[in-house]
Amino acid sequence: MLVALTREVSGRIGACELTHLTRQPIDVHRARSQHAAYERTLENLRVRVERVGGGEDFPDGVFIEDTAVVVDEMAVITRPGAPARRGETECVAEMLGRSRTLVRLAEPAMLDGGDVLCIGKRVWVGQSARSNVEGIRQLAAALGRCGYRVEGAGVRGCLHLKSAVTAVGEELLVMNPAWVNRRAFAGLEVVEVDPAEAMAANALRVGQAVLFPEHFPGTAERLERRGVRVIRVACDELAKAEGALTCCSLLFRRGADSTAAG
Repeated sequence: MLVALTREVSGRIGACELTHLTRQPIDVHRARSQHAAYERTLENLRVRVERVGGGEDFPDGVFIEDTAVVVDEMAVITRPGAPARRGETECVAEMLGRSRTLVRLAEPAMLDGGDVLCIGKRVWVGQSARSNVEGIRQLAAALGRCGYRVEGAGVRGCLHLKSAVTAVGEELLVMNPAWVNRRAFAGLEVVEVDPAEAMAANALRVGQAVLFPEHFPGTAERLERRGVRVIRVACDELAKAEGALTCCSLLFRRGADSTAAG
C-alpha cells in the first residue's frame, strides 16, 4: 500500500520561515483549497492519504517532508534546520513508529527532509542553510547499515536540494543546473527547467505519474516531450511560503514487501 502522510495548512502559515523569498500575504483559504486538491490527486492515484495532527500549531507544518526521511527499512526523524520547526517532528514520529523502526538525528545535526533525494539505494543530501555536515553524517550512518550510499550535494541560491532537482523517472531528473552541480548526478538523464521557470525543478513522482506545478507550463511541456506523464497541480499559494509539491507529503510503502516509493 502506498501511503502519503500529510498535515493541514495552519492558519498561521503567513508567519512561515522564509530564506530566499520576499514575504507576501498568503490566502489561507486558497492555500487550504490547493492542499485539499493535492490530497485528492494522490487519492486518485490510489495513494492512501493519512493526516498527521498538530498542524495548526506550526506555521510551516504543512511541509511535512522536512520532518523525516522514510525508506523501506526505517524512518529517520530529522532535526530541522529552523529551530522553530523542531517541534513538528513528534506527531510524525508517532505515526511512522507504527510501521517503521525509528532513528532520530541528534544535536548538533541539522537536516530537512527537503534536502534528501533517494533513488533506489543512492541518496543525495543537499548541503544547504537547513542541513549541515553533521546531519549528513548521521543520516549516512543510519542508512548505511541498510546498504544505502549517501553523498552530499552542494546547493546554491535555493532553500533545499529538492528545490533544484527531483526524480521524474527511474533514471530521469528535472533540474535547475544553476542551483546544483549536475556532475553530482553523473549517469542519470536530466531535463533542465525552462529558463523562465527557475523554481520548476520540484516534482512529485507517484508510480508512473508525476505531479507538477501548473504555473510552470514551459517545464511541464519539456517533461511531456520526454514521455513523462505529467499531472498539473495548483500550488502557487503554498509556493509563497517557500514550499513545493514534495514538501507537502511523506510518501512511502507500507507492508513487509515494500519498495521505495519514487
